[in-house]
Amino acid sequence: MTHGIEESFSNLVLSAEFDRINKIDPKYYERFDVKRGLRNADGTGVIAGMTNISNVHGYLMSDGEKVADEGYLRLRGYDLYDILGDESIDRRYSFEEVVYLLLLGELPTKEQLADFVALIDDRRDLPDGFTASAIMSNMSPNIMNVLARSVLLLYGHDEDAEVRTAEHEMLTALLLISRLPRIMVLSYYAQRSRYYGESMIIHPFIPGQSTAETILSMLRPDRHFTPEEARMLDILLCVHAEHGGGNNSTFTTRVLSSSDTDPYSTYAAAIGSLKGYRHGGANHKVLAMQREIKEAVANWESDDEVAAYLAKIVNKQAYDKTGLVYGMGHAVYTKSDPRAVICKRFAEKLAAGTEHEAEFDLLKRIERLAPEVILREKGTSKDMCANVDMYTGFIYSMMGIPEDLFTPLFACARMAGWAAHRFEEISSGKRIIRPAYKNTHTKRREYKSIEER
Repeated sequence: MTHGIEESFSNLVLSAEFDRINKIDPKYYERFDVKRGLRNADGTGVIAGMTNISNVHGYLMSDGEKVADEGYLRLRGYDLYDILGDESIDRRYSFEEVVYLLLLGELPTKEQLADFVALIDDRRDLPDGFTASAIMSNMSPNIMNVLARSVLLLYGHDEDAEVRTAEHEMLTALLLISRLPRIMVLSYYAQRSRYYGESMIIHPFIPGQSTAETILSMLRPDRHFTPEEARMLDILLCVHAEHGGGNNSTFTTRVLSSSDTDPYSTYAAAIGSLKGYRHGGANHKVLAMQREIKEAVANWESDDEVAAYLAKIVNKQAYDKTGLVYGMGHAVYTKSDPRAVICKRFAEKLAAGTEHEAEFDLLKRIERLAPEVILREKGTSKDMCANVDMYTGFIYSMMGIPEDLFTPLFACARMAGWAAHRFEEISSGKRIIRPAYKNTHTKRREYKSIEER
């Protein structure tokens, strides 16, 4: 647009007018019992489908009322605590095993897992010229956008992109699970090169490395990482791999799959959903809030000082003035988020005896004090626990992983869950997802010609 036309158009969509045109009177939601956000009045989710993939448990229902309960996450019936409970020295990596479980429904034998890991490892190569043309020459400031665009561009390198056979769906999912980590790291260095004048580092992947090792090896300029760091990243990939059919990006996957679109379009849309600050992008809000608390509170070991600043946040006097304590609370979990419990346990081990130990203690203090502060300041007695974002940003930072990669790492892991739900929707859904929206224009408006307006 020219400047004049652009200014004229801007005058048409001033904030007040934008809200007036698009605002729906809240009374309609109450009158027609609309499940806003597909949530019931008590906060429970509206049942929109069935799944055999995972069970996200956070409360019980007794006589029609929601009762708080300890949370658990089961993948294909296996408790996440059990899957990640083996901390023996020879048990380093679990992500590929979790991917196998999600996609194929059963835990693999040693031989099956070895073949599966080799299959993923064999697909990390990108098409000729893809790095230069798709990533380096058209770099966006946001890596999530690059991931989504890259997935769409890979459609053009697949001669069978519109084939819907089980074999093609599985191979496409494996291809993206294998390639997304590499695209992510290349995109990060392309971003640093274009927008910050830093060097473009392109490490070749090393065959035989796990997904976690591959990410660290390609990301670190000197390629060095410890087994403990690789194991920690592997844990985070497992924690993020799947979280039920009701989370926004997985439901997005279900919606697009139900329309019979191609897998590349489906997964690109899921990445777009995960980017949102109310979903996967929430980790940026958590980290920024924690950063402000660290700067504002002089004595991190003082309950009174930490609680006082949390009160400012709750009363919309600090941080982003929303009144939200980011990292606390979840749509499903009430007493505990198993993902947060697992991350906290491993983070404590990683931080012990390091300069990060005091910061870890501060996060524990925030977790403990936030519910008390919210109850005191707002009178809200809603059950509240730390969610997975409370500790993930801290762990990534402790490992020197850049903040721009927090949500992309989430996407690399969640590809497995998205694929499993796409497979299930294709096999069992059988109907395009199309909910109803009630129209508030109850009277017909008389059309006038342009001369009469």
